[in-house]
Amino acid sequence: MEKYFKKEGRYSYYEAGEGTPIVVLHGLMGGLSNFDAVASYFSEKGYKIVIPDLPIYTQSILKTNVKAFARYVKDFITFKGFDRVILLGNSLGGHIALYHTKMYPEKVAGLVLTGSSGLYESAMGDSYPKRGDYEYIKKKAEAVFYDPAMATKELVDEVYASVNDRIKLIKTLTIAKSAIRHNMAKDLPKMHVQTCLIWGKNDSVTPPNVAEEFNELLPNATLYWIDKCGHAAMMEHPDEFNRLLEDWLTHTHLKAH
Repeated sequence: MEKYFKKEGRYSYYEAGEGTPIVVLHGLMGGLSNFDAVASYFSEKGYKIVIPDLPIYTQSILKTNVKAFARYVKDFITFKGFDRVILLGNSLGGHIALYHTKMYPEKVAGLVLTGSSGLYESAMGDSYPKRGDYEYIKKKAEAVFYDPAMATKELVDEVYASVNDRIKLIKTLTIAKSAIRHNMAKDLPKMHVQTCLIWGKNDSVTPPNVAEEFNELLPNATLYWIDKCGHAAMMEHPDEFNRLLEDWLTHTHLKAH
């Protein structure tokens, strides 16, 4: 993904392809929300895939919350000159996408959520390791996936480093509290954007009943399941994820021409 990485002003982001913009929002751990397969597939299909580096750990504590991140995304979309975008978010990224859609509905043509927080309070606090030795962190990282082998050494190292960084830890806990404060249950019935929910049947972070609740509360949602799949469907089953997303884009007429 390196050669497509850009830094402009206060934004660092990955960009590939031309066409309908899909803005992808990662979760707390960039590595746990890896969108390589989505980016390489859809950038060849008439979409411009843009993945901004979210300032999860780089802003002041006052700007370390779901609402501030949603505003950052809005500023980024404006900076890029996009009119309306499709937002795709995993985990915390899904929550940011939802909050952005609540605040700026006119900017969002479609919404794609996978393993999203926003409804389920313990999604962040409990699953996110507070501290601990390497083996414990490794087990926690493995639990994100259905197949523990997905938690590579590189990925576990990233989580371990974050958990042992005091500032990052404080910010993570601040974000977790903010996620609870910004619960979306009351807002969802008023959000009429076409929404695609792609969920792992074995997601232990945001379990299947969370997907069902999103599906019930969002007026224009379509829910797709992936078997033998945890919290990061686009990483564990990239081909199936891409197939389902393309299917939804076609059915909702958001497909690029």
